Amino acid sequence: MENMEKLMEINHVGYSYHTMQGETPALSNINFTVYKGDFLAIVGPSGCGKSTLLSLLSGLLEPEHGSIFLSNAKLTQKGNGSMGYMLQHDHLFEWRTIEKNVLLGLEIQKKLTPETKEMVLDMLKTYGLYKFKDARPSQLSGGMRQRAALIRTLALKPEILLLDEPFSALDYQTRLTVGDDIGAIIKKEEKTAILVTHDLSEAISLANRVLVLSKRPATIQKIVDIAFPNNISALERRNSPEFKDYFNQIWKELNDNE
Repeated sequence: MENMEKLMEINHVGYSYHTMQGETPALSNINFTVYKGDFLAIVGPSGCGKSTLLSLLSGLLEPEHGSIFLSNAKLTQKGNGSMGYMLQHDHLFEWRTIEKNVLLGLEIQKKLTPETKEMVLDMLKTYGLYKFKDARPSQLSGGMRQRAALIRTLALKPEILLLDEPFSALDYQTRLTVGDDIGAIIKKEEKTAILVTHDLSEAISLANRVLVLSKRPATIQKIVDIAFPNNISALERRNSPEFKDYFNQIWKELNDNE
């Protein structure tokens, strides 16, 4: 990865939660680099601080120790315009059509122009939602709604997409298809993505690296490089012989830690 462009550097980052009862360390000495075009998945035991780490990477929280650099500049709470978020729920508004929903971010940021609107309508066409542009969110399947939510996020041209368990509200079958769809869209748009998930299969089927966190206070236990032949899709990855080896390797890391 030496020749790849560094997009984000996380150096010796630590964070604790403070309450009247005292201090709860959440993350300790976290170090890794995100490269342009990376799809990084973060896994770890329940409650280990995965979402806290994502909040630090977004600039919503500031590290107590260490530093985070985005494009060689220190990340600040004001400087998270380069981040696009996808959450567990699509947060589409029922009183707005799909077209109006996907244009919402551009409207809020006062970036809605004939050019940006055309770009978004092109994405709706490319990703099979154009004929539903006048529909309401409740008329779409869960998978289509998540696709619309992703287009709304991509419209703002973020440098990094932060995905916080974006498929966990979907049933298993839909989740597989949507994971495949979203993975393909992110690859086609050549975006850098960081996914937090508790689903190891999802991490392996989508990511090119899986970052394994220990139990709290979380440290990085291991970073596993994921490589499949011929640029195959997320669904095809699940059926390939390498998949089981990666799964067993990451499962062992998590359970050795327990």
